[in-house]
Amino acid sequence: MEYLYQKVSYLKGLAEGLEIGEKTKEGKLLLHIIDILEDFTEIIDEIMEDYEDLEKYLEYIDEDLSEIENELYDFDDEDQELYEDYEDDYFDDDFDYIDFEEDEELEESEDEHN
Repeated sequence: MEYLYQKVSYLKGLAEGLEIGEKTKEGKLLLHIIDILEDFTEIIDEIMEDYEDLEKYLEYIDEDLSEIENELYDFDDEDQELYEDYEDDYFDDDFDYIDFEEDEELEESEDEHN
């Protein structure tokens, strides 16, 4: 976020160097825009700090939840191996798929014969 502060400072310095003052309407506008940009930078910085805090808090909650799940379900590596063996035995990827078009053709031919 430091780069935003640097850019706003640059704009302030540029405005001073160009002797932009509040004597003209345009000068007032530009100076107020620079002030608002500085306010935005501060607000964005605060939001980023809050975000980082929330991210850390969420990581702690996730770790705690993982511990609770492990205790509650007591699921360890041995259980994972058993589950994988079960999955291999009962969930075969080589299913015989039914061709519905063939079934429809059979039904139509049966209807024609009746």
